[in-house]
Formats: sequence, structure tokens, C-alpha cells
Amino acid sequence: MWRYVAGAFAALLLSVAGMLFWSSQAGTKSILGAPPASEQSPLGAVDVAAPLEASDRTREKSRFSRYDADENGSVSREEYLQSRRKSYARLDLDGDGKLSFDEYAAKAIKKFASVDRDRTGALTPAEFLATRVVRKTGPKGNCPPPPPLRANAGGGDEDS
Repeated sequence: MWRYVAGAFAALLLSVAGMLFWSSQAGTKSILGAPPASEQSPLGAVDVAAPLEASDRTREKSRFSRYDADENGSVSREEYLQSRRKSYARLDLDGDGKLSFDEYAAKAIKKFASVDRDRTGALTPAEFLATRVVRKTGPKGNCPPPPPLRANAGGGDEDS
């Protein structure tokens, strides 16, 4: 029993010593020193590990440039609504300038027709399952996929 107590005390003592040593090193200069003046960034320190992102100002400038088609330094009402006109034109299939419900819902109508395999005009639960939205998820780091689950062949506890 005394071995457990001595081990716990030694671990605690080493942890405290490590924390004190680590906190005492926080304010010291880098071993490598500062880079030469020619290599220093005028914007200050840059976190190399952080992902590159545009600032809000840069994003808005880029967005403004996309809208300002005639590049006169201002966005007119027509320039501002141009992206909406393009979206509307894609939906207005017959080009009459009026958007009917069938034109508006053309994508959903096409999807319904493609999943209605038995052509009954109604979706069974299995057919309806095909209409679900599949979310794209990015990789979660370098973690391997989880192992497949295996059924317990013995039918009893795993401890026995």
C-alpha cells in the first residue's frame, strides 16, 4: 500500500516541478533569436499554422468588384440585381418573363419523377428515402474510420 502512496506523491511532485519549470520558461527569449530585419513581416507576427483567410475588408472589396460590372467605382441598381436576373432566367424555362409554379418547381418535379420507380405518382417509404439530402462532410483529421461492429456470436456477456 505504501508503494501506491509513494508513487502518487512522486507523480504529484513531478507534475508541480514541471509546471513551475514550464511557467518560468514562458517569458524567456527564443533560442533561435529574432529573424533579421529584412525578413520581418511589416504586419507583425504571422501564425503559420493558422489557415489563410481573407479579412472582411478584402472579402467585401472582392464582392464589390464582382457586382461592379462596368468598373466605374459604384454599383448601380441594375448591376446589383443582375445576379437575381440570371437566377430568374435559369428558372424561366419558356422565356416568357413569367415564372409559373411548374418552372419554379422544375427541379423538384424532376427529382420526384426519377425516384418514383413504379410510376404510381406516389412515393413508397423506400422511394421517399432516395429524396433525402446527403450532407457532404469533410475529413475529420487523420483519424482512421471506426472498426466495423461485430455481433456477439456467443450470445452471452463478453466478460465470461
